[in-house]
Amino acid sequence: MNNPAYIIRSYQPADFNSFALMKTEAEKLKPAGRCLSLQGIAKYLARPNYLPERDLLMVETGGNTIGYMDITWERLIRRVILDCWIHPEHRRRGLATKLLSCALPRAKELGARVAHVNVMEDEDNEVARRVLAKLGFQCVRRFLELRLDTARFCRQDIDPVALECRPLGHGEEDKLTQIQNRCFAGSWGYNPNTVEEIIYRINLSGCSADDILLTYEGDRAIGYCWTEVIPGRGATEREGRISMLGTEPEHRGKGVGKRVLTAGLAHLNSKGARVIEVTVDSGNEAALALYRSAGFEVCTSSLWYEKVIN
Repeated sequence: MNNPAYIIRSYQPADFNSFALMKTEAEKLKPAGRCLSLQGIAKYLARPNYLPERDLLMVETGGNTIGYMDITWERLIRRVILDCWIHPEHRRRGLATKLLSCALPRAKELGARVAHVNVMEDEDNEVARRVLAKLGFQCVRRFLELRLDTARFCRQDIDPVALECRPLGHGEEDKLTQIQNRCFAGSWGYNPNTVEEIIYRINLSGCSADDILLTYEGDRAIGYCWTEVIPGRGATEREGRISMLGTEPEHRGKGVGKRVLTAGLAHLNSKGARVIEVTVDSGNEAALALYRSAGFEVCTSSLWYEKVIN
């Protein structure tokens, strides 16, 4: 690299502690509500279809690690998601640009058609957005972060049918994989899941099969709500998240989405969640209407940038 003070290289197993420290520091500087235990980070690096020695770049100076570039490959839709972080003391020195330039050859090697980068829509990321534009990335999507204060959630108003939703049973990961892929087929940015990937996600910290609620018509699952419970800012606080919510295409417009959402909110409320958050594509008017009808309000937003890879 041009600046001899900085070295960009591939991740090695000996980098685990320094990488974990960076992930923890990034969460402290801009909290995303994630519990980053060493075990959780180890599982993150062991996710399916990911090779940290090939897909994770490290930036170091003076023997200290100060940044990284994480490359997530989604084979079925042929895209890579690039996640870059530089310690604030070392920003505005062109390191993010160099990391992106180093990541694109790996994306080509994988066979990616596009590269995507997600940045928060705030003043702190104005420089990042300019850098992406200079590198040929275009803003293609806006996602909204919605939040519900559970103090506004009234259990007495719950439709009894919603409480009949049951959690995912042991050995039913294939059932969840199938309904999730049917519900989100054709949705922007959705990479169809495999059973292996679903099992991996269920076993992450803060996830459990008991937190995935399904509703049925006869023996067939027609809708589901995948919830997570995560530690909040205080010692005893908890926060909830709707990771995914889906309704079978032929059952949309019949109240199934509202049923599983209500069941998910009741479940998170019973677990002591102080607030509940969900991320929604700003172009998904039906989903936005559903969440707003339950009392969710927009709190932040993020932008997705895309670069076509020749």
